Amino acid sequence: MSQNIAKQTEDILQPILQELSLDLVDVVYEKEGKNWFLRVYIDKDGGIDIEECGIVSERLSARLDEEDPIEGAYFLEVSSPGVERPLKKEADFIKYTGENVYVKLYEPINGEKEFIGELVAFDNNVAKISYKDKTRTKEVEIPFEKIAKAHLAVIF
Repeated sequence: MSQNIAKQTEDILQPILQELSLDLVDVVYEKEGKNWFLRVYIDKDGGIDIEECGIVSERLSARLDEEDPIEGAYFLEVSSPGVERPLKKEADFIKYTGENVYVKLYEPINGEKEFIGELVAFDNNVAKISYKDKTRTKEVEIPFEKIAKAHLAVIF
C-alpha cells in the first residue's frame, strides 16, 4: 500500500516539479507511532531553499486534496534530502561518482552486506566502491540490483 501511495504521489508531483525546474529525490509514505507521514524530498543543482519547499508543499497539498489518493489523516512534509541524500536511481550513482557513499545489500558480497567508501565508478549497472578494511584500501563491485539501500555518506 505505501509503495502504491508513493508512486501515485510521484505522478501527481512530477508536473509541479517540472514547472518549477526541481528534481524529485524520493517519496516515502510511512507510519511512525500512530501517525502516517508522506515525506517528499526535492532538490536542484545548487540546493533548494525553504521557500521552494513551501511552494511545492502548497501545490502538492492542493492536488492531493483534489485527487484524494490517501485514505485517513497524514502529515505532508516537503524538504531537501540533506547531506545524506538517498541514491535511488542509476542516474544518482552516475551523478555522485567521486562522493562518499553508504551502501547496504540484499545479500553479502565477500562476506559483507554494508560498505562505506568512495563511489569510484558506476558503469554497466555496477557500482565500484573503494573502502577501508582495517588499514588496507579495497575495492568492491556491486551490481545495482543487489543494492537494498544507498545514500551519500559523511565520513569524518
